[in-house]
Amino acid sequence: MPGNLPPETASFVGRERELGLLHGLLRGQRLVTLTGVGGVGKSRLALRAAANARPHRRDGVWWVELSPLRDPELLTATVAHALGLAHQSPRPLDEELCAWMADKELLLVLDTCEHLVAACRHLVGELLQSAPGLTVLITSREPVGSSGEKVVEVSPLPCDGPDSDALALFRARALAATPQAAAAFADPEGAAVALEVCRRLDGIPLALELAGARMRLWTLEQMAQRLGVRFDLLSDTTAARLPRHQTMRTAIGWSHELCEPVERLLWARLSVFTGDFDVAAARAVCSGGPLPAGRVERVLSGLVAKSVVRITRERGAGARYRMLDTIREYGQDWLAELGEVRTLADRHAHWYAALSQAAERGWLGPGQVDWYRRMTAEHAQLRTALEHLIGSDPAAALETAGALWFFWFSCGHVHEGRGFVERALSAAPPTGAAYTQGLWALGLTALVQGDLETARRVGEECARAAAALADPEPELRAAYLLAVAVLMPGDPVRALALAGPRARAGHGGRTSGPGWLLCRLATAYALCDLGRFEEAMHEAGGLREACAELGERWLRAYADYVLAVAALGLGHHGEAARHVRAMLSGKRLLGDRFGIALGLDLLAAAVAAMGDGELAARLLGTGHAWWRTVGRPQMGSPSLTALRDEGERQARAAIGDEAYENAFLGGASAPTG
Repeated sequence: MPGNLPPETASFVGRERELGLLHGLLRGQRLVTLTGVGGVGKSRLALRAAANARPHRRDGVWWVELSPLRDPELLTATVAHALGLAHQSPRPLDEELCAWMADKELLLVLDTCEHLVAACRHLVGELLQSAPGLTVLITSREPVGSSGEKVVEVSPLPCDGPDSDALALFRARALAATPQAAAAFADPEGAAVALEVCRRLDGIPLALELAGARMRLWTLEQMAQRLGVRFDLLSDTTAARLPRHQTMRTAIGWSHELCEPVERLLWARLSVFTGDFDVAAARAVCSGGPLPAGRVERVLSGLVAKSVVRITRERGAGARYRMLDTIREYGQDWLAELGEVRTLADRHAHWYAALSQAAERGWLGPGQVDWYRRMTAEHAQLRTALEHLIGSDPAAALETAGALWFFWFSCGHVHEGRGFVERALSAAPPTGAAYTQGLWALGLTALVQGDLETARRVGEECARAAAALADPEPELRAAYLLAVAVLMPGDPVRALALAGPRARAGHGGRTSGPGWLLCRLATAYALCDLGRFEEAMHEAGGLREACAELGERWLRAYADYVLAVAALGLGHHGEAARHVRAMLSGKRLLGDRFGIALGLDLLAAAVAAMGDGELAARLLGTGHAWWRTVGRPQMGSPSLTALRDEGERQARAAIGDEAYENAFLGGASAPTG
């Protein structure tokens, strides 16, 4: 079943009435918004309701977490990426998303929208108008205000007796903190005290979880007494009870007071992170003063034990942590009180800038797959860092955006990358190595989008800037950019002159550097376009060997692709199929949707040439589905289009039009996630 629902991180308690209501609403309403105070459990309820709805959605249930997003301009890109759309087209992204979703039957969940209400209202309106099979479920502290929106207010858990949901949740979290709490809850007097704690906390799930975590230190009686004192001091004597949002803030403040001073400091400093983070980042960004780097992990473990911080991925897989929004907001207030907001934002941004530089250095090497996974996990933090640097340190912003060329170009973030690079280029001085690298990154994004005129123009500017640096690597990178910008529209002769062996030798440089290797790729493909298949196989074979020596996978897969094209041109159809299957294996490993779409077209051509028209048709259908997630099919390239069309012609000739259409539709319905 397609979709991307995150796993539930804790047991789910109660909410039977709300789940029943949502079950009906999600089958009859197209837009449902769950509202309520922070910490009341909107996201948990939405996740469970979405999981229950999954069997009824042909095209799956898709979860988009918006909590880490701060720039409304990136909302559409965030939704598209969660759905698996790489968007490598120059068309406006909202148009691409609407077109892709038009025939889908799916449930889209937008989680935590209160800081993006206007942008969400606009996007949801467009999507619902374009896609009659779409249902949208939103969580937000306030309604979105769209036409047809059905608002469901999520109330706290009931605290009306010994079988109440609030007491069940409190008990579950207390037992998770210390199994010794079981005896206290089993005792009737203890259960009555626990129920009073639940009532004091208004049945708000997050407050109950924080209280449950304290049970490893206190008895129920101690908790009730101390909690009562805390609330009595802050309650308005004219009110019967605190408003729920104030109850939540008071409960968090109570937990804050019960932390050690060094835990409070880390709590405040961790609020600089959007989304999840790892220990290394916490240590680098949050240490200092009374919190030395060597103590950060231990203090962090203390905050996990108190339910202030949650583990989102277990230690065996490389632990990652995050704060719930309500707790993070409290930490941000304290960070402002400490006067450390700018300091921590600078540290955060420069840590991720340094990580981006390290990732670029390691990209063409044996750690490539690990870097792909690492930078994908850090996506939200990279955004936050770039946003801060563009406003505070434009030179560092440009260096970072340029260093992330591989993330934009190779990992499916072309639209977002182009936006960041353009902003960084406009804010920084138009000279030096960072500017040249930024131009190159911009040209790469335009290239993959099929905006070949911009790619050519930027490539020419990049070549001029590189020539002034007396460094062969930027010159080789510019040569590759220009070569592909003229190759795709159909000028392989010019591409060969720009990137071929003679041109590479004229620039010099490392034969294992990205510029040299990419020029070899452009050369090999240009030779294929010229029908010089033996030479193309020699060039691509040398490129593949060089990549294998480096332990690199992404570029090696493209070498396999060219080897397949050349083998097909020579009539070696089985060899072509073997090469392209190797190519697809590498592309799937790195999530390169553009490469997968290319490879499926080529594999279809190879198997069609071997006489298997049905498999070719299915592959072309699957390729069509992948191209829809990428953008412009075949990049508008005449040679790529001709290759795909020849595969279709041979498949139709082998099995007939009706069988072809049936097999094609079967392939097109295959999931692309």
